[in-house]
Amino acid sequence: MTDITNTGKIEFINLKVSEIAPNPEQPRKFFSEEAHMELTGSITENGLLQPVVVRPVEGGKAPYMLIAGERRWRACQEAGLEVIPAKLVEGASEEKAYILSIAENVNRADMTIMEEAGAYADLKAAGWEPKKIAKQFGKTETHITWRLGLLTLRPEVSEMVDQGAIKSNLAWHIAQLNPANQMVAAMRYVRGDFDSEADAQHFANGLKMMESQTSLTNEKAPTAEETEKQKKAKSKTNDRLGKVEEDLIPLLEELAGMKPEDLAVILGDDLARNLRVVTRLYAKVQLTKNLLSKAQGIQRAKAEAFAKAAVEVQQEAAAKKTEAAAGVLKSVAKPAPKPQSTAKKAAAKPEAAKPAAKAATPAKPAARRAPAKKAEAAAK
Repeated sequence: MTDITNTGKIEFINLKVSEIAPNPEQPRKFFSEEAHMELTGSITENGLLQPVVVRPVEGGKAPYMLIAGERRWRACQEAGLEVIPAKLVEGASEEKAYILSIAENVNRADMTIMEEAGAYADLKAAGWEPKKIAKQFGKTETHITWRLGLLTLRPEVSEMVDQGAIKSNLAWHIAQLNPANQMVAAMRYVRGDFDSEADAQHFANGLKMMESQTSLTNEKAPTAEETEKQKKAKSKTNDRLGKVEEDLIPLLEELAGMKPEDLAVILGDDLARNLRVVTRLYAKVQLTKNLLSKAQGIQRAKAEAFAKAAVEVQQEAAAKKTEAAAGVLKSVAKPAPKPQSTAKKAAAKPEAAKPAAKAATPAKPAARRAPAKKAEAAAK
């Protein structure tokens, strides 16, 4: 972890509270009201015992900016102190000051998990690798990676984590899910649907398998032979577990109720062997319990996915029904077409072509006129 004495010149001075400004890049955003009141009361009674850490700044609202100790600085204001002791660090760059502020807060119990994750994310954005961040703050690389993984949580779930309703280990498993499934897993855990945090993790992992379109969502209907084999396996497993419940559990309960000195006499030379048997049995029981819990998580996730799919089908059917009803109403409400006038009809309808006229028959030749003299003779 960074040693503050390696950052530059150190000087202890007294500063007016008004000469100090908070760091806008402070990694801690949440301050407990109860803890603040307790600290304010302590400072009012005893004064500020641990100096705040500041650095000089130019062009700011105040000549000094906090590197570490914002909670103490706030409490001093609340307590009415005008002058407080401060450790002045000169020559600290913006990056160095931010690292120091993280180092001040990262191991505090009252720094929230999401604040810690956000601080590491800022360093990563500045080019820091998780390995370097881990070395800087005395953490493991896995710790840094898991904290960074929490930044994909939707805001509602992040708030649950900050409030302590969901612990960091479970939060990481939930963060691997899509936003909708994050809310499903978080709400089911918070309302107490699981017997343990491990059960909730197995449920989240089951949802992740569903999202990845594993065999759970693409499984084919089993054949008759496979169905029969599954039935036999189920019957055999249930029978064996039934015998364990009938024979082994009462025996263990009986042994658990005995005194160690009595068992030492009763078992005699066989005590060591029986201890090895029970130790082996305990390990197998733990392993089996973990496997059954994972199986239950997958089963619950599968049921959740099927329930969600059923709701989507119902919604789709209802939407189609509504759309069809709207179409009927629209057709009923559509006004009838207005009658067109005769003139418009005539203009709209093209006139049929008239058949071509028959060819005219050739005219008979006109009668020839008799000469005038012959006509006169005939008349006489």
